[in-house]
Amino acid sequence: MTTRVLVTGAGGPAGVAVIRSLLRRDDLEVFAADMDGWASGIYLVPAERRRLVPPGRDVDFVPAIGRMVAEDGIDLVISTVDVELVALAGRREEIAPAVLAAPPKETLDVALDKLVLAGPDAAAIDWEYPVFAKPRQGAGSRGVRLVPDRAALDALPTDEGLIVQDFLPGEEYSVDVIADASGSVVAAVPRTRARVDSGVAIAGRTVHDDELENAAASIARAIGLVGVANVQLRRDRDGRAVLLEVNPRFPGALPLTIAAGVDIPSLVADLFLGRGIPSTVAFREIASVRFLEDVIVEVDEILVSAHAGHQEEL
Repeated sequence: MTTRVLVTGAGGPAGVAVIRSLLRRDDLEVFAADMDGWASGIYLVPAERRRLVPPGRDVDFVPAIGRMVAEDGIDLVISTVDVELVALAGRREEIAPAVLAAPPKETLDVALDKLVLAGPDAAAIDWEYPVFAKPRQGAGSRGVRLVPDRAALDALPTDEGLIVQDFLPGEEYSVDVIADASGSVVAAVPRTRARVDSGVAIAGRTVHDDELENAAASIARAIGLVGVANVQLRRDRDGRAVLLEVNPRFPGALPLTIAAGVDIPSLVADLFLGRGIPSTVAFREIASVRFLEDVIVEVDEILVSAHAGHQEEL
């Protein structure tokens, strides 16, 4: 008997990667959803499995997912969007009997809150300039700015939810992590970010690096991770790997990690469906470059969305 999986956020790179991974399995029937009828990932599945949803902050978002679960017989819900994850994680009972493939809400809250806040909190610290300021909650590189000195720090707006962090001049890495139901790390796959577009790596390679792997695994254990997270690290002035942020969701550059041997979407599906997954999964060093790919559909297949005018972070 096939298991029905609903993947939301089908318009983002992560959503597309998850859908493509799960479509390779004969035991899963994949449904794809997004708030925008032009989301490319929707059209990777057959027409009868395409769905539109309200934006993640809409009051009807969780009820809409609940209705889809009931009407389509969905067994597992996988969201690739931060705001959707937070909404669903706090109201899991409303999408029962489907299982939400996400860490506990407490883990999401800790990972998505990126303190120290601009204003008095930041002013009280003796920073080594320059420093970075960026949104407390956000995706990609939106709103990131370099703060060259104390005067610029004092001038930061306090009404934009900005946080301040040390400037880390070394190379940046993303580490894709999956932890099992007990919190044990199954794999931690570091990737370089050789080319980045809108906050998503479009070229890079996987690397075997004990410091990066151990640091990411320790962070995953500290936040109580179950499932997937992307841990972003950067080397400081002394060459040490330092935490930038944790994103408790599927990353946009996921195809590289899958190609390296760790098919995280498939593992996550099995994990939250209560099936066994390996205690460890090895990966190999491999590189990737990303290119634009079109999904061609008939005009009358495009879904019309009442929410197409809204913008959502993916």
